[in-house]
Amino acid sequence: MINNVWLLAIAGGALVLGAAIAFAIMRQRRLRPDEKRAQDANIDRLYTEPR
Repeated sequence: MINNVWLLAIAGGALVLGAAIAFAIMRQRRLRPDEKRAQDANIDRLYTEPR
């Protein structure tokens, strides 16, 4: 009986983790072109301005 509980806990944990990762991947969205340009400009600014 205790072995079944451990199996359920381990398999259930992996299932929940997999579901959470899948949910996070599905919720991601692509940047709009104006957002992408702003991001690229900020990255260029960070790498070109002196510290």
